[in-house]
Amino acid sequence: MAALQNEFALIGINIRPATLADISQLAEIWHGGWHDAHSRIVPSELVLLRARESFDIRLRAAFASVRVAGRVDAILGFYALKGEEVHQLFVSTSARGTGVAAALIADAETRLSHSGANIAWLTCAIGNDRAARFYEKCGWIRTGIVTEHVEVPGGTFALNVWRYEKRLNC
Repeated sequence: MAALQNEFALIGINIRPATLADISQLAEIWHGGWHDAHSRIVPSELVLLRARESFDIRLRAAFASVRVAGRVDAILGFYALKGEEVHQLFVSTSARGTGVAAALIADAETRLSHSGANIAWLTCAIGNDRAARFYEKCGWIRTGIVTEHVEVPGGTFALNVWRYEKRLNC
């Protein structure tokens, strides 16, 4: 894992555990990125439930599993794990196409592999073609459509999504 982190450092991408001081910047990246990618492809009821504050709350709940790309004063993106799932992966608008997302997903795969996961999985909103192309380029395989119960204030919202899986080198 140290070799992987050194490789990212060489290309200028520092990946580290999140700190509480990062929450506000991370919530901004997540809120903006989520709305940019999803507002036209998911039900309007879900879009209305994705207020800025909801991202803050969800980040605090997932805090222990969040890893960040970038310096404290210049966060480029993040991911969160949930069991064997890459639960969230978002990069700032300015970091798209720079290799940050690839560095983050590689770090997530390494962490999952080291935790004993044989197959990692993630979901992607149906119609989020940019993300789907990225996952496929990184070796993830779309295995079908599943119903995910995404967290919303006061409960969950059922959403059909694409499920992707990747066999890890253990």
